[in-house]
Amino acid sequence: MPYSISLYTSYIKNNSVTTNRHTARRHTALRRLGQIGPFLEGSLCSFKRPGCSTPGWHLTFKQKAKTRTVYVPMDLVPEVKKWNRAHKQLKKLIREVSRHSLALIHGHVANQRAASRSRALTRR
Repeated sequence: MPYSISLYTSYIKNNSVTTNRHTARRHTALRRLGQIGPFLEGSLCSFKRPGCSTPGWHLTFKQKAKTRTVYVPMDLVPEVKKWNRAHKQLKKLIREVSRHSLALIHGHVANQRAASRSRALTRR
């Protein structure tokens, strides 16, 4: 189920930001963030169960600096795998948005310096 990102889109409409490749790519990544459904952090691992031919599944994750392990019932394993993949995709998109935001900051500084140099040259 897609989630609304109306707060972000209203922010973009109200604030004038120069459009360049970083702004456009960050906007695209933020839109994709809104389309990610449920997600679950952790590692899903199979383990051998004594006397059974099919493996069991554990989900291992960190909680308050401690490693926790939860048994995942067999009928939930496909769904938990989807949630885990969605979490990995979410982390990738967050890194992409951060990278483009940093590039916008660096570009802003460079543009300010260039404008300052240009003003200094025209005053002479």
